[in-house]
Amino acid sequence: MQKIAVSYPAKLILFCLFILSFPLQVSCASAEKMKVVASIFPLADFVRQVGGPKVEVILLLPAGASPHTYEPSPKVIQAISRSKLFFKIGSGLEFWADRLIKSAAPGIGIVDSSAGVDLITTGSHDHAGGHRHLADADPHIWLDPLICMEIINKIETALSKADPSNALYYQKNASVYRSRLKKLDREIAERTASFRTREYVTFHPAWNYFSRRYGLKVAAVIEEGPGKEPSPRHVYRIIETLRGLNTRVIFAEPQFSPKVAETIAREAGAQVLFLDPVGGQKNRETYIDMMRYNLAIMEKALQ
Repeated sequence: MQKIAVSYPAKLILFCLFILSFPLQVSCASAEKMKVVASIFPLADFVRQVGGPKVEVILLLPAGASPHTYEPSPKVIQAISRSKLFFKIGSGLEFWADRLIKSAAPGIGIVDSSAGVDLITTGSHDHAGGHRHLADADPHIWLDPLICMEIINKIETALSKADPSNALYYQKNASVYRSRLKKLDREIAERTASFRTREYVTFHPAWNYFSRRYGLKVAAVIEEGPGKEPSPRHVYRIIETLRGLNTRVIFAEPQFSPKVAETIAREAGAQVLFLDPVGGQKNRETYIDMMRYNLAIMEKALQ
């Protein structure tokens, strides 16, 4: 085979091109995003706010689905196996998480958002299939913006530990977002202070932390446990409770069928409005948007 001679100037040019392309190759490799998993939309939004474009967040729970009855697909399990961190609410919300993590990624770092939080304990809160919230603790902590600031602290710490070269970046983003949560808290406090009615009926027991923070009260809950039909006696008590309130409204949720709520509303002469505790849908594409949406719905009913 005939060899092709390469002149000295040509060799020099090729060498220079190689040297110039080397930093680009390194840059592309270093720009690879850290993969993490978040169980529900509010957590995914929090991680995106802190991690920015340096982190790829895999959301487990699809928009509109219930975190209490979710079953992950094989595709999701495969995505978890390639991830470095798993952010969950805890307190038994993701009752499937232990089995999922054990099978998909035994070495993944788990960040429990409810660790160290002043939890509200409830009565028995069973899931379909016999699952129960850990220690009967209410897991809906993300509906209190000040508790969310504690969650942001955990996210900042976890991302900084997993990716120390970008720790300052995560710290800056976390600081900015905590300021936004403080502003949200002040806004909610000011607007709820003018509510004429401070008690309300919900479909699902999701709003205890919100109520505790802003001086409101959940007067009754239709579905005491996911998938658990209310008994006739329980329905009667809810109707009587509604008739005793200044505003006859039942707050349903898009993650659950409203049929039972609508039936009770007809009997009590009440109306059904929708609060969204999970978000991720139109007009609720961020956590803060979701909370402002819910606040506007509450104002409509309780002002």
